[in-house]
Amino acid sequence: MSRYDDIINLPHHVSTNHPRMSMHDRAAQFAPFAALVGYDDAVAEIARLTESRPELDEQEQRELNARLCELADHIQDHPEVRIKYFVPDERKSGGAIVEVCGSVKKLVAADGTIVLTDGTVIPISDIVELSDI
Repeated sequence: MSRYDDIINLPHHVSTNHPRMSMHDRAAQFAPFAALVGYDDAVAEIARLTESRPELDEQEQRELNARLCELADHIQDHPEVRIKYFVPDERKSGGAIVEVCGSVKKLVAADGTIVLTDGTVIPISDIVELSDI
C-alpha cells in the first residue's frame, strides 16, 4: 500500500469561487522578466552607429559658397535643390547625413539658414553638398 493510494484516482479539484486561468495567463507567470530595467535600451543605444561631422576642404567650401551665391541671385524663382546636410545626434557624439529635395523659399543671412517651401530649416554651416535638381 502506497502513501497516496487514497487520493491518486480522485478527480482534479475545480474551484467554484475562482474562474479557471487561461493557458496564456498561466504561462505568463513563468515568463522571463527584465531584472535590469532599461538595460536592453542602453545596449541598443550604444550599438547605434553615428557618423562624424564631415569637414569640407577649401575647394569644396568655395564651390558651396558659389552655389549659395547663385541660389541667392535666383531666390525669387524658388529654385529646386538637393541638399545633403549633417544633423547632430541628440544623445551621443556624431550624427547623420540627411538628404532633402525641395524648393528654396528664402535664405536667412542673420540666422545662417536656408528655408524650404515645406518649412524645413537647414543651417548653412551643416550643409555638405548643394546641387540643382
